[in-house]
Amino acid sequence: MNFLLRSLSPGQRLPAGAVRQSLPWVMISAGLLFRLIQYGANRSLWADEATLALNIVNRSFSELMQPLDYQQAAPVGFLMVEKLAIELLGNHEYALRLFPLASGIASLFLFYALAKRCLSARVLPVALGLFATLPSLIYFSSEVKQYASDVAIALLAWLIVVHLSRQKSIFLSQIGLYGLLGAVLIWFSHPVVFVLAGTGLSTVLISWVNHQRTRIKSLLATYSLWALSFIAFYALLLAPLSSRDDLTTSFVGHGGFPASPLYIIPWLFFAVGKFFYKPLGFPIPLAVVALVAFGFGYRSLYQKNRSALLLLLSPVLATLAAAILQQYPFHQRLVLFLTPFVTVLIAEGAVQIYHKASAKGLSWLGGLFLALLFAYPVMTAGALLVEPNWREEIRPVIQYVEEHRQPGDLIYVYQRGEYQFKYYAQRYGYSPEDYIIGVDDLDSEDGYGLSEQEAQRYRADLDQLQGSRVWIIFSHIAQVADETGLVEARLNQLGDRIDGFYRPGAYALLYDLSQ
Repeated sequence: MNFLLRSLSPGQRLPAGAVRQSLPWVMISAGLLFRLIQYGANRSLWADEATLALNIVNRSFSELMQPLDYQQAAPVGFLMVEKLAIELLGNHEYALRLFPLASGIASLFLFYALAKRCLSARVLPVALGLFATLPSLIYFSSEVKQYASDVAIALLAWLIVVHLSRQKSIFLSQIGLYGLLGAVLIWFSHPVVFVLAGTGLSTVLISWVNHQRTRIKSLLATYSLWALSFIAFYALLLAPLSSRDDLTTSFVGHGGFPASPLYIIPWLFFAVGKFFYKPLGFPIPLAVVALVAFGFGYRSLYQKNRSALLLLLSPVLATLAAAILQQYPFHQRLVLFLTPFVTVLIAEGAVQIYHKASAKGLSWLGGLFLALLFAYPVMTAGALLVEPNWREEIRPVIQYVEEHRQPGDLIYVYQRGEYQFKYYAQRYGYSPEDYIIGVDDLDSEDGYGLSEQEAQRYRADLDQLQGSRVWIIFSHIAQVADETGLVEARLNQLGDRIDGFYRPGAYALLYDLSQ
């Protein structure tokens, strides 16, 4: 950090020669290391990953074009790559997470290319340092979901639009090439349309202001190919999802959409402010630090480079507009793809704050601000060197049960771990008749939490297990201590606990209910 602060001092240049050139690559290498460590941990699939993995594993390539089971949705291009990975490498976690990892790694280099276009050399290491260590970007680089690839594709789309718009002359071959690239990306990422539309509209506006009428015609010709691709994509694949009222209701309740037109303005403040908490991943007090830096970064680029500011903000504005129209939720991981554009402004603002403080003889205050901004990302990323993140480690739990169960033992799966268990069941030779999935929790009917009706259902379901030794497998248990507590309490009434095996987010208990 001291080295970085010296490189940012007013009136000083970045270290000369090899050090100046190597500093960005040091940041990129650190980001690469953190992503590889988390990927190499090979943690068990958690519930959300397992539901998508079951679709990928149990469907053919053509069947992945149809609406997915278990209330899942993912871009068809992503699904095809995932299916190809397990066909070539086998059905295991490493294969399923390979494309997200590749996307996370590619994002580091693509972000470098973006940041170089918008930031000075003295701000670049700060931006790369943040992007390399933000916990959400590291985590989703080893998650069997499309969010890491959304980030990489958003960066690639932005670079394509900006590169095309800055060409002195746009030839017919370039229109075809860039038109084809953008058209293909739409099938690999749902939210990339907001990047293409937002930045595309911005480049047309910038060209109009600069009286570049010929360029506008070439840009619109390219963008028309993207529009045709999106129309086809929407008609074939997105239309069935857009009619899902349950998704709209859910995202209104979670703040992804404004509840009504009357609440649009307060919702905008809430949605933008929450973005710095999730998906950026700053704890709430430090999210305020990042938000302040963002504000200074906005002001700085507004004064120095309004075109760059517009191009950076246009994907964010397009996504907010879609959320206001209730077409796409501005909510947590679903807007992770906007992280690169916001990170650039945070870095610009943080350096501006440091310079302003230093100009007043308060360099210590500017250094403290930078330290607060980097504290949590660096701390969480560094912790991976000691121990990777675990979530719901059901795989070793199932393995323990398999190694210790006796003939005649029943296996009862707590219903929140159903899809994880089903994914691993085939690996350990279980057929559906070898286990019992617990009774549903009725959350879709009476809301989240333990109701009396649910409690009665749990007790009646467990009472049917009497007369045998029973392995109870728990997973996906965060924030449901009332349910798991009730299950264990009922089992303790029915028999004796004789064994237990615990791992992060999952465990198994053996009860003798034969008496």
